Amino acid sequence: MSSKLLPSICIDAVFGNLSIDAACQEVVKANVSSIEFWSWWDKDLAALQDAVSRYDLSIACCCTRFISLVDPKLREQYLQGLAESIAIAQRLNVKTLISQVGDFIQGVPRAQQKQSLIDGLSAAAPLLEDSGITLVVEPLNELVDHQGYFLVNSDEAFDIIRQVSSPNIKVLFDIYHQQISEGHVISNILANIDYIGHFHAAGNPGRNELQFGEINYPQVFLAIKETSYKGYVGLEYWPKTDDPIIALREVSDWLD
Repeated sequence: MSSKLLPSICIDAVFGNLSIDAACQEVVKANVSSIEFWSWWDKDLAALQDAVSRYDLSIACCCTRFISLVDPKLREQYLQGLAESIAIAQRLNVKTLISQVGDFIQGVPRAQQKQSLIDGLSAAAPLLEDSGITLVVEPLNELVDHQGYFLVNSDEAFDIIRQVSSPNIKVLFDIYHQQISEGHVISNILANIDYIGHFHAAGNPGRNELQFGEINYPQVFLAIKETSYKGYVGLEYWPKTDDPIIALREVSDWLD
């Protein structure tokens, strides 16, 4: 029997031109009860808490600080930023933090950078396990959006997570990014569902509404609903229609 998926709207992307309060109002209009956002350090956290409380919303996730994990010289800085982010997540009742890993360092063997990433996440694991917060590591595409980024393919991301072997460190599987990087989205999701802690979704090409482009999202979501996954699907895109609420409501129905 299939289960529901939980929609979460990235207000920095979908409603980035609005105030926090106005963005949260739009989320409610879309029949969605969760938001997410990128950086917490440039937000008015008091205003965010007020809006979330006023509109009875939850926060699915936000990012930890953008510090490279592939450079071992920055590891202590990364861990300090993670500790700060954990404290904010606890204040906001956020259970998931998103981590990117940094750009590929020219002149350093890839295997060495991958090991630094594994070592850094292993050092982060006790902080996360003690706090009960899950860190999701995000592969990104380098063909369109993130040229030079280290972690591109999901198979390498899943291998890293297996080696770290912490229940509180998983992969953020961004369907848009992985369609560009490698395709075979449903197969890769189903083979690794136990290591996925969050999803992102956008139409491709264009990174607009899920209704546009080559990805058959109803079928992708149906496949996910047949697995053990119980978490969120973050809607992270830039609307191109005049009324984004219509598209958001339709996607919410797909996830239900």
